[in-house]
Amino acid sequence: MIRRTMTEFDVKAGLQLALKRIDEVLANRPKEIQTPKPILVAVSKTKPPEAIIEAYEAGQRDFGENYVQELVEKSQHPDIRRKCPEIRWHFIGHLQNNKINKVLSLPNLHMIQTVDSEKLATRLDAAWAKLEPKREQPLRVLIQINTSQEDVKSGIEIPKAPSLYQYITTNLKNLQLMGIMTIGAFGFDYSSGPNPDFVSLINVQRSICEANNLNPESVLVSMGMSNDYDKAIEMGSTVVRIGTSIFGYRASKN
Repeated sequence: MIRRTMTEFDVKAGLQLALKRIDEVLANRPKEIQTPKPILVAVSKTKPPEAIIEAYEAGQRDFGENYVQELVEKSQHPDIRRKCPEIRWHFIGHLQNNKINKVLSLPNLHMIQTVDSEKLATRLDAAWAKLEPKREQPLRVLIQINTSQEDVKSGIEIPKAPSLYQYITTNLKNLQLMGIMTIGAFGFDYSSGPNPDFVSLINVQRSICEANNLNPESVLVSMGMSNDYDKAIEMGSTVVRIGTSIFGYRASKN
């Protein structure tokens, strides 16, 4: 359900604080971590169009949606179309086969972050090729990996991820495989050490790069959300997905 009012929140201030925190982490993380500044995807699920427009007007361009129907509504909303011409939509939820055509035909679709099987990848490849008007560029995708091995989470198993990477890059010419992503387990206690989900994803990236003779910077690592994006950046995340810290920031009352 899309919320219709955000008057109690200061989206611009929330965005600025998130960007400031990203810069702080980059400046203070271990010197051996040399990955570039991460792409910030503002997760706008359940948020109204005016909140997205406010973030866009403050400089944000990448927005993430979890639910197909919300993405359909927002990407075609007349105010967003008019005021946010350069918006980039990332789909970050589970994509059912019967919703593929609906999602791929949407304006300003930038990336599908949740490809987790050869079957889904193949169907995306075929659907993208059939779109009218024909798209000039391949569809950008990430492989979603279930690093926490939770049954309730989507994502391919860790050992199978490199072979899926190879399958897509070898066989599916209408897809541009940009990297890998994970959601990970919630509520990890960082006093016990590094997040094992983040460690696992970085290890998968390393395996993919070694097997395909790739520069690590060419394989995006999407990990870290509002509650732990700083920890993810410390470990080398190059895409962070932040919602509450941006859209849920409460303006101070004087």
